[in-house]
Amino acid sequence: MKNNYKVNSKLVLLFVIACTSFGFSQSTDQLQIKKLYDTALTEGKGYDWLNYLSNQIGGRLSGSIQAQQAVNYTKSQLDSLGVDKVWLQPVMVPKWVRGTPEFAYFETSPGATTNVPICALGGSVPTPPRGIKANIIEVEGIEQLAILGKEKIEGKIVFFNKPMDATQIDTFTAYSNCVDQRYAGALEASKYGAFGVIVRSMNLRLDDYPHTGSMGYGDQVESERIPAAAISTNAAELLSTSLKLNPEIKFFFKQNCKQFNDVESYNVIAEIKGSTTPEEVIVVGGHLDSWDLGDGSHDDGAGCVQSMEVLNLFKKTGYKPKRTIRVVLFMNEENGLRGGNKYAEVAATNNEKHIFALESDSGGFTPRGFTFDSSDKDFEKVLEWKSLFEPYLIHSFKKGFSGADIGPLKKEGLVLAGLRPDSQRYFDHHHAENDTFEHVNRRELQLGAASMASLIYLVDTYGF
Repeated sequence: MKNNYKVNSKLVLLFVIACTSFGFSQSTDQLQIKKLYDTALTEGKGYDWLNYLSNQIGGRLSGSIQAQQAVNYTKSQLDSLGVDKVWLQPVMVPKWVRGTPEFAYFETSPGATTNVPICALGGSVPTPPRGIKANIIEVEGIEQLAILGKEKIEGKIVFFNKPMDATQIDTFTAYSNCVDQRYAGALEASKYGAFGVIVRSMNLRLDDYPHTGSMGYGDQVESERIPAAAISTNAAELLSTSLKLNPEIKFFFKQNCKQFNDVESYNVIAEIKGSTTPEEVIVVGGHLDSWDLGDGSHDDGAGCVQSMEVLNLFKKTGYKPKRTIRVVLFMNEENGLRGGNKYAEVAATNNEKHIFALESDSGGFTPRGFTFDSSDKDFEKVLEWKSLFEPYLIHSFKKGFSGADIGPLKKEGLVLAGLRPDSQRYFDHHHAENDTFEHVNRRELQLGAASMASLIYLVDTYGF
């Protein structure tokens, strides 16, 4: 009886110690995360960094002078944080130049024309010097080309008019379901003898901003490539209605874009060395390049400064990570993913052990949570941390896509994640002239940075 009492007493004591330890851990985590949020909202630098990137440098198309200015600026700011190491990683990137402003109209009868907001798609060939003018045929997706056949397409301009699905609450799903017409529309239409293509902008809102974005020709010979451009959603609606009234409408567009040889650019990298297991690397990043129509504030200046802010918050709060925390500002996500591929290649060559990578590339809007590309076991561990984010209204923890730049790192055992802000307004600005600094809210931006820092803190503390 006495022995049983001793055993039971020991079990009770162990239980109390376990509960106390768990409570202390929870309390420590809560305090550290609160400190990160408080510091981000009162002493954060991200918004000021973004102001400079956007308003003093502007759009940062790969291979441009502005892209190099952004490399120099972000390196200097990371140097100023007093982290352990800052360096540039060379990478060859494509250099595509838009040229003089594009021009377009449609003609309902000789002399009766309506101008259309238009922009060349990134990577497109130019039109002939005097432009292209031809009858137009409307389709709702690439699959309709085969149905129409060469007889109805040859010698015409193909108008891809598949809209983003407004019923999709996840706007990235809506985008994914129709972006193929932008990327591959010209390649596919050229097989049926089309002279050129115009594409409805990837935008849920009806407005007058044409949205650019990358397109590709695969291994098609240059002489067979046809020009591709995007028109605004309002213009797409008007053109579609006009075609129903008059199928003989002619469309004219002119663009002067040009592809040059690859040039050297850089990924910008900075790190705080881990105090106990420095060989284990945690990456956080965004892409430094942007399209040239706006200043790339949401896509992806926001993700870059939020990633830089993670190091700043750790320094300001006095947190000393166990593992190495590395910020990577990737070059050339928009039209080549060269930076992401180069980083993964060098990491593999150096036999670096990455355990976690987090990317912010969905705009600087209010953070709602994270998506994780991981095993079920690792995801179950992540879900244990969810309650720590609920006071900050970060409720959405789901399995899904992480980020394009960190994708090349993927291998078994590595957890990838993406910050997921509210996406309802993102595609109003994505790749368009109105992706500008005044559309980013300081508080929303800093909340995103604090959320990223908090997740990285938890990964650093507990690992996988």
